Amino acid sequence: MFRHAFMLLAIGMAGPATAQQAADVLAPEAATAPAEAEVWAGLGVQATEALRAKGAGQPVRGKDWMVSAANPLAVEAGARILEQGGSAIDAMVAVQSVLGLVEPQSSGLGGGAFLIWFDAATGGMTTLDARETAPMAARPVLFQDEAGKPLKFMDAVVGGRSVGTPGTPALLEAAHRRWGKANWASLFEDAIRLAEDGFAVSPRLAELVAAEGEALQRYPDTANYFFPDGKPVAAGNRLANPAYAETLRILQREGAAGFYSGPVAQDIVATVRKATGNPGMLAMSDLAAYRVIERPPVCVAYRAHDICGMGPPSSGGLTVGQILGMLEGFDLAQLGAENPESWRLIADASRLAFADRERFMADADFVPVPVKGLIDKAYLAERAKLLAGDDSLPEVSAGSPGWTHAGLWGRDNSLELPSTTHISIVDAEGNALSMTTTIENGFGARLFVRGFLLNNELTDFSFATRDESGAAVANALAPGKRPRSSMAPTIVLRDGKPVLVIGSPGGSRIIGYVARAIIAHLDWGLDVQRAVAAPHVLSRFGPVDIETGTGAGALAAPLAEMGFEINETELNSGLQAIAVTPQGLEGGADPRREGIAIGG
Repeated sequence: MFRHAFMLLAIGMAGPATAQQAADVLAPEAATAPAEAEVWAGLGVQATEALRAKGAGQPVRGKDWMVSAANPLAVEAGARILEQGGSAIDAMVAVQSVLGLVEPQSSGLGGGAFLIWFDAATGGMTTLDARETAPMAARPVLFQDEAGKPLKFMDAVVGGRSVGTPGTPALLEAAHRRWGKANWASLFEDAIRLAEDGFAVSPRLAELVAAEGEALQRYPDTANYFFPDGKPVAAGNRLANPAYAETLRILQREGAAGFYSGPVAQDIVATVRKATGNPGMLAMSDLAAYRVIERPPVCVAYRAHDICGMGPPSSGGLTVGQILGMLEGFDLAQLGAENPESWRLIADASRLAFADRERFMADADFVPVPVKGLIDKAYLAERAKLLAGDDSLPEVSAGSPGWTHAGLWGRDNSLELPSTTHISIVDAEGNALSMTTTIENGFGARLFVRGFLLNNELTDFSFATRDESGAAVANALAPGKRPRSSMAPTIVLRDGKPVLVIGSPGGSRIIGYVARAIIAHLDWGLDVQRAVAAPHVLSRFGPVDIETGTGAGALAAPLAEMGFEINETELNSGLQAIAVTPQGLEGGADPRREGIAIGG
């Protein structure tokens, strides 16, 4: 069946029946249910066609511009901006503003983001870090009990303790000031209209609200919004959010200053500090001090391409780069997507990269991170020698990358659970944007204020300050520090120009999702839609995760024979991708979620 799945991906679809078969094989849950069809009934022609193309396993094509994101309403908002001559940054502001309304469990004003920008005029690459920061009053033992033991994860998440200083509003403004073309205030109009008039609750949002139960009802403002009349919002229900509309109007008038000071900031701080049972430490001074930071991009050569991503405090660019750098010397194209040997190499390269990740990667403003050493070609070639042989590696440990100064860190076992969302955009001038944006866990800290949810990003720090050997952990919490992330917004260049703009949600599995999709596109020749839809097989800390309900299950036995522990599970990525081809732009959207791509 696995062979059949990739055969369907690799060949052209002959007609509707074949396309449906492909959708069923790759992502059985992705078929459009009647309730979902009703939810999207009000979409425009382009969005409706995009949903049809995704269901048929086909990329969306555009001549001049393309936007791919996690909800059709948000993509329509971005498409309108691009149609009017706006830049990719302008479209991103519109998309993110709508996503914060219609997909509040994943991202929004109360969270943070990483953005990668390719400037067509200069050929330059810029990365902006809008990761949340720890309050200045926070201490490394914030997530430990009185006995010094780490708290249970959800005990730490729900409430004010886990809330870091949001970065997304500052990023929207900082990016627009540098690269925006459209009037700032105009970029929020779609989100304000939807918030005031109401939007149809999507099946995904309804399902996640219903599954949350008590945690989402612990605080009255949150419960009143997501459980009107005491019942969870249902798919197709109209849901208005006038408080969010008012917050956006403040941003229209005052810019980010209206968020980081004044009544909005006061309400955020009060909500965090008064969270019953689990108050936090966020202060007005933390909000006032927040800054977006420009970081050097992390780029690794792979198959005559440059794979460029976000550096620390994200581990995404480094770890994706390490995986691909170790695989550079192996002919994955010749081996093929159906060969268990391909997946042995990918899995063990990932395990080696994750061993380095948990040892070395954190906020480089607070700890030394050997960025150059971790992606040095000689270092990766030496690590790749461990992949020789026929069986899985019995043990995996961190390597010894080159350092510019001394550092010895302990192993980090911090959790990073799936949520988050991703936006990919290419505009008519050839500028490209890849942005992964998040409030961390689904519904963040479960605190709802001014129409949006607050993040729980501080739980991405290690709860323990030292590992079992007594060595200090690089990703331990510190005042003002940014927690390590796995977000991996990526732009792939060939001859200095973008050929693929990609990223995904999914917690620490983001790294595997993005690396696998790049391999599927560059090595196995899958178009961008088939590349994001292909079955997932990945590894992080040891076991190989195989996507259940797909043809990838045929790999379980041969990989187990190689010595891998196998975990067949749901792998709910949300890849959003744009390929830049000689024939134009092609957009892809992960069938596992509700996103689409629209081009023009």
